Amino acid sequence: MSTYRVHYIQHVPYEGLGYIEKWVKDNGYSLTVTKVFEDYKFPDQDDFDMLVIMGGPMGTYEEDSYPWLKDEKLFVRKAIDSDKAVLGICLGSQIIANALGAAVYPNKEKEIGWLSISFVDKESQDLFGSETVSPIVFQWHGDTFDLPVGTKLLASSEACVNQAFSYKEKVIGLQFHFEATEKSCADILNNSDEELVGGKYIQSEDYIRKNTQYIPSCNKMIETILNKLIRL
Repeated sequence: MSTYRVHYIQHVPYEGLGYIEKWVKDNGYSLTVTKVFEDYKFPDQDDFDMLVIMGGPMGTYEEDSYPWLKDEKLFVRKAIDSDKAVLGICLGSQIIANALGAAVYPNKEKEIGWLSISFVDKESQDLFGSETVSPIVFQWHGDTFDLPVGTKLLASSEACVNQAFSYKEKVIGLQFHFEATEKSCADILNNSDEELVGGKYIQSEDYIRKNTQYIPSCNKMIETILNKLIRL
């Protein structure tokens, strides 16, 4: 059997794969990347089996400021139509939603820090292998999106209804960061601390740095999702 091939899209230098990189290496899968903040070229659809789309501070609607967004959305739509396994995280989930025809726009509230989500049903909880219906996850987003036609809502939060969704089983979008590690959290804090301006769902930098005890359960859930996606 040939080696499973994972390709990921990175939007800014400080938001990489996090725990997903460990999962790839531990399983001996191949890994390639498109960094849109450098000279970039998206691979042919035949060159990868799974696509992972990472986060970033920009909005999907800012194509004038980030011209690569248009190319990326077309590439993501082709991957979905080619029946690839596709996982989008934060901005990545918004790009998937937009590629599937849904609107993306600023949410009424930003969510930043260690905050809870709630799975919509037992089936969704089991999909993630979560021990609780309301796990604490790492959030860092200001935008939200309408649920694309044909998708299934998996999780919500008090501040943001559409936290996670699936599309035809092989496509999953997550507003939150299950891939978080101590380093990836620190990297985002070190590069985006100007967003910690106070708000009902915005925690302090000190609190975020001191409460990394939620990372192992987040990593367990992203690993469960990834293992399921490669088997579909």
